[in-house]
Amino acid sequence: MNRKTLVLPAVVGLLAPVLAACGGSGSGSGGGDAIVVGTTDRFTATKDAPAPVDPAYSYDVGTWNILRQTVQTLMVQPKGDGDPVPEAAESCGFTDTGNERYACKLREGLKFSDGNAITAADVKFSIDRARAIKSDSGVFALLSTIDTVETSGDREVVFHLKTADATFPYKLSTPVAGIVNPDDYQKDKLRDGFAIDGSGPYTMKAEVKGDVMVKATFTKNPHYKGALKVKNNKVDMVSFEDADTMGTALNKGDVDVMTRSMTPEQVQKLSTSTDGDVDLVEMAGLEIRYLAFNTNAPTVKNKAVRQAMAELINRPELVAKVYGSQAEPLYSMVPASITGHSNSFFNKYGDPSATKAKNTLAAANIDTPVKLTLNYTTDHYGAVTKKEFEQLQQQLNSSGLFDITIKGTSWETFVPAERKGEYDVWGMGWFPDFPDADSYVAPFLDKDNFLNSPYRNNKIINNLIPESRRAADRLSASTTLTEIQDLVADDIPFLPLWQGKQYVAARDDITGTAYALNSSSTLQLWELGRGVAG
Repeated sequence: MNRKTLVLPAVVGLLAPVLAACGGSGSGSGGGDAIVVGTTDRFTATKDAPAPVDPAYSYDVGTWNILRQTVQTLMVQPKGDGDPVPEAAESCGFTDTGNERYACKLREGLKFSDGNAITAADVKFSIDRARAIKSDSGVFALLSTIDTVETSGDREVVFHLKTADATFPYKLSTPVAGIVNPDDYQKDKLRDGFAIDGSGPYTMKAEVKGDVMVKATFTKNPHYKGALKVKNNKVDMVSFEDADTMGTALNKGDVDVMTRSMTPEQVQKLSTSTDGDVDLVEMAGLEIRYLAFNTNAPTVKNKAVRQAMAELINRPELVAKVYGSQAEPLYSMVPASITGHSNSFFNKYGDPSATKAKNTLAAANIDTPVKLTLNYTTDHYGAVTKKEFEQLQQQLNSSGLFDITIKGTSWETFVPAERKGEYDVWGMGWFPDFPDADSYVAPFLDKDNFLNSPYRNNKIINNLIPESRRAADRLSASTTLTEIQDLVADDIPFLPLWQGKQYVAARDDITGTAYALNSSSTLQLWELGRGVAG
């Protein structure tokens, strides 16, 4: 079959899917009427994280993709890209010139999935609950600019903000602002396990083995009333141990759609294939990878150590050897395609240089080689994470200035360990809460940062972040955002490595795959349908 190309209307240049190389007449039923979606995301309830899908706790792309199907928010990010639009709300907007009072009017006839009516009081309960619980995931910080929430009748909710926040409509589109049923959620305690009760486009039934959810069945919610058009009746999301097993299931027809995380080898094979019945959809992505530092740890407390690492790591080589054309070097925590991006790390450190790194360490009287352990998770960011850290180890050790050990840990152990400060250096990925530079700044640098990082820069927290949020025109915030990025490049609490693309593979009778992910890596199952193969 000839290569097929689909170009969507360009919006800020973020989303232009390309469908590659497919054909044939087969179709993957993948379980009757249900569209079957595969993922390597793992969903585990542990002692440290017993409530993985509670909106007041959940703060990773996998569990957010569960919640976005089931828990309705006042606003929603549109397919593709653009400003958020009303969802559970009929209308929302700032009602003052200072952008400190934000009012939403609910749609008429909103109901939870059990048929009970939704009122403004339920919205207030849900958002106040997340703010009060303040879970250690740090997700509550997305609501940190709220001062008080009040209601007016059954359909109006008013948010009084502590300070102007032009990004607030985006924050109301995130799952932490999801509307939950007070009959099922306690106001001061997280809800353990995998049960979800909301008003989103689907209800969800979890299949659990031990403490792990291995399959989630999403069934169209007959009571749903919102902005989204649901194009299927049922979707099964199946969690696989690894990408190869998921790929085998797709080839056999047991899975209709394959999402994150595919290996670079799988992507390359699908993108160059000229036959078969599987389509690959490539989209511009806003995912980033970076190293994080415990700036209080003796091994990296002196920023000269962190700066020397920045002077040694060769991003183009790292990307070329591990990810090929599927990623690009990144020189800021803010990706290149986001308004306000600045190449701050390249501007400060330039091309990799062992000589510069040696001089930096010598000037700080630091003995070499510096011994460090780089920690990474084995099962959350894809199968080649280990290879990436082997490359980092090789680059740093070959200079003779570092003695690097690498250590991989499962996600369920990795996250509690990093939050408790057990790692000096560790690797993380980030999918934005919403497509704005604030989502790459505040979660890492504000006082309630989600990593529980000890790094504090009072100028950033007290002046620059609030100043950047006052700019309704995000381009006018660029000067402030550049200053933040320059300060991060100087202090290096984080070291950006690369930004990557997004991919979805699907059997060719599945429609809507070009919109299965939006620019924030949000999985939009409601866009999927079943058509005709060929």
